[in-house]
Amino acid sequence: MSAIDLNADLGEGIGDDLAMLEIVSSASIACGGHAGDETTMRAVLRAARDRGVVVGAHPGFADRENFGRKRLLLPPDELDASIREQVRRLVEIGEEEGWPVRYVKLHGALANMAAEEPAIMALCLAAIEGLVEDMAVLAIDNSAQAETAEAMAYRTIREAYADRAYQPDGLLVSRQMPGAVLHDPAAIAERAVRLAEHGEIVAVDGEVVLTNARSLCIHGDTPDAVAIARSVRDGLAAAGVEIRAVL
Repeated sequence: MSAIDLNADLGEGIGDDLAMLEIVSSASIACGGHAGDETTMRAVLRAARDRGVVVGAHPGFADRENFGRKRLLLPPDELDASIREQVRRLVEIGEEEGWPVRYVKLHGALANMAAEEPAIMALCLAAIEGLVEDMAVLAIDNSAQAETAEAMAYRTIREAYADRAYQPDGLLVSRQMPGAVLHDPAAIAERAVRLAEHGEIVAVDGEVVLTNARSLCIHGDTPDAVAIARSVRDGLAAAGVEIRAVL
């Protein structure tokens, strides 16, 4: 039986976090940058702990007005300090609650920039150095994120997106483009099964992109995210694919 991790971005003040935590095996928690605060971080972490869901930190640009989805050019020391503070606070809460943070996953525009530019990914990884022993990185497959994390000797889990359209080069279609976010639960579930069973994603031009991703993301802020997540989980189960965290 093949297996795949099903993760969701939670704690962003949008959607039904508790319902998503009944479905996914990993939760990437917004930690005060694009969304979230100490109260939401602690609430989602506790709920994940109670359900045995692995948790990770989900830092991004500290730009709540644009939900961290606008590309910013920040001085390296400013970006370093912001990422480190976001992750450090969630790590501290995890220690207090007895449910440790196991990985880091970048959010939004910062994630896309790091997928394209190794230097940006390297800076983000340097910012989290030493916060958690054996910290893993959830990184976009077929991108500078995954390549840089592996080159820097981080335990790397390659990730794909169930509810996002792909370019032929394996990167995501910009959210500024029509059709960038997918909404049909049945079609998304079919894509998830194909990825899990065959390591394939179909790009917007019909080209097949090969992937080694072992974690599949469903955005918690996508409309009908719970219905999508349930459809994906049911589709994977029907295909004999086990849902389990890879950490």
